[in-house]
Amino acid sequence: METLTFRQRLSKVQLELKAPKSQYNSFGKYYYRNQEDILEAAKPILDKYGLSLVVSDEIIEVSGTFMVRAKAIVWDDEGTKAEVYASAGIEMSKKGMDISQSFGSSSSYARKYALNGLFLIDDTKDADFSNRPSKGVSDHQFKDKDRLPRTGAALDKVIAYLQTENGSLDTVKSKYIVKEDDEKFLKQQLVIAKKK
Repeated sequence: METLTFRQRLSKVQLELKAPKSQYNSFGKYYYRNQEDILEAAKPILDKYGLSLVVSDEIIEVSGTFMVRAKAIVWDDEGTKAEVYASAGIEMSKKGMDISQSFGSSSSYARKYALNGLFLIDDTKDADFSNRPSKGVSDHQFKDKDRLPRTGAALDKVIAYLQTENGSLDTVKSKYIVKEDDEKFLKQQLVIAKKK
């Protein structure tokens, strides 16, 4: 069996990781994922590829505003690592929260987005796609999938995967919601990628 480089192992983790949106906001009526969902999905895959993960944060002050700066680091036994940072402001007088809850909320938010960056999880919403299920479509069909990304690192990852020997559209469809126009878009992107 071929030994994979650190970059190849991290890429496999990013590709295989599926962090479902298992939390439900009853006020906004939408599903979302939190850092615990990401960590639970990542742990077995990281172990499979011999990688370790640490997430930490620190309080910093920027122009008089207190912020939490989170850091997510993944590394292997040889010490090769990748790290991603994300920050969130701390609202000192948030209604209904004491100061420790406000710090904790900002910490959770920053850590989640550091993990999103490290594992290439796209939490953005397309203008033409709502996180709410369509009429006649059950909630469970969409709660663990995002719409196929049209830009950024997540799209690059999908294109790179489809160009591999084992790349299949069915696998992409198992991770993302892929509509007919998305398939056409992917085919165009593959043609462009082949010309490079």
